[in-house]
Amino acid sequence: MDEKKRKFKFKAPDALVLICILMVLCAVLTYILPAGTYERFTDPATQREMVDPASYHRVQNTPVSPWKVLKAIHEGMNESAPIINFLFIIGGAFGVLTDTGALDALIHRTSVKLKGKEKLVIVFFLTFWALGGAFLGNFEECLAFIPMQIALCYALGFDSITGVALGLWGVGIGYMGGIMNPFTLGLAQDIAGLPIYSGMGLRIGVWLLALLGGIAFLYSYANKIHKNPQASLTYEIDLKNRDIHEEIEEIELTGRHKAILLVFVLSVIWIIYGVVNHGFYLTEMAAVFVVMVILMGIVAKMSPDDIVASFVKGAGNLLYACICVGFARGLTIIMTEGNILDVIVHGATSVLNGLPALVSAPMTFIVVSVINLFIPSGSGKAVIMMPIMVPMADVLGITRQTVALAYHMGDAITNLVTPAGAPLMAALAMANIPWTTWMKFFMKFFIYLMILGCLACVFAITINYGPF
Repeated sequence: MDEKKRKFKFKAPDALVLICILMVLCAVLTYILPAGTYERFTDPATQREMVDPASYHRVQNTPVSPWKVLKAIHEGMNESAPIINFLFIIGGAFGVLTDTGALDALIHRTSVKLKGKEKLVIVFFLTFWALGGAFLGNFEECLAFIPMQIALCYALGFDSITGVALGLWGVGIGYMGGIMNPFTLGLAQDIAGLPIYSGMGLRIGVWLLALLGGIAFLYSYANKIHKNPQASLTYEIDLKNRDIHEEIEEIELTGRHKAILLVFVLSVIWIIYGVVNHGFYLTEMAAVFVVMVILMGIVAKMSPDDIVASFVKGAGNLLYACICVGFARGLTIIMTEGNILDVIVHGATSVLNGLPALVSAPMTFIVVSVINLFIPSGSGKAVIMMPIMVPMADVLGITRQTVALAYHMGDAITNLVTPAGAPLMAALAMANIPWTTWMKFFMKFFIYLMILGCLACVFAITINYGPF
């Protein structure tokens, strides 16, 4: 009997396998769904491409053939080159940092200092990334720190999925609150004609409730793992990856290690300053990481050959994550070439017609969340959806501020669910965590956030959330 159970035991598909299955399914849908599209035009005031909400029309089906599916993989890798290259440089930088011994020494010192207070790490990292997501629109940036967070979680008696959640849950909470997020809230309010960043009070409340919920859920899980490591959802995976823990305990934090870590901290400060004041994004952040690699190597007295060897080894550790990113982009390419993205948007927004305001507001949030599964780009989705949703809201008697709220919250949560989301798949690939395992881990908090979003929309209706 036991042998039969083992024989038929379900095994979660690999992330790449899951993406490939979705690519095939989407290609099949291009043969089934009637193709349609909205007319685009350039807004003369902002020079931004917009959608005419009254222009939806059927077009000739453009089914995606098996050959096009195969080509979409390479096209996805090409279009994802900026984030793929960024990930390679991140991996290389952490490879050099690891080989200096400074990171292991820091983690050992931290684990000793936090003895009995390990779970303070959860409060710190979730709050840090939630602030970054809410005010700066940070998302991909958290990927740079996931290797360190995982290593720290190992040393503190947690697991790899906790280390990933410290970053992903944090930025997700930040996007959910969206206090001053320029990529989702700012753009949505601009298209709706609202004063930029107006209505901040309610969003701060949403952000705080999301953060407290995230801390509570993750704290409870980490506490369970700390007491019983075998209760971890990634216990078998982590057995293969945490052997370095014994080595970490023997490394002393020397003066040279402190100097190397100072280079790392100053580089992070440089990145934050650049993001805030000069609009740094992937290319600029990657350049800072390259400078950091050179300086760390010099301080560590590594030869140029040793620096290169460590960099290549570290970059190689993220090869799988980079492939996942390219494949995920290929999924979006298939839906775009098959002319079914606008079909999904049109079908979903049509559900809202005729609903009373108290129902249509939370339904708007849910619709955006669903569409975000297929179009994870916050700014790209805004220029498609907001021109459709704003006149619809005017007809339904919903304030435009409520629509902007529903939009930026809907853009947040399913970023942590969709296999089409490059940051999610990259983060999971870094830790070799199956998507199904992540979903099992995230589900309770996901439900909490969805309920919070619906309640926030209902509250916005009751207070006539404005200014208009």
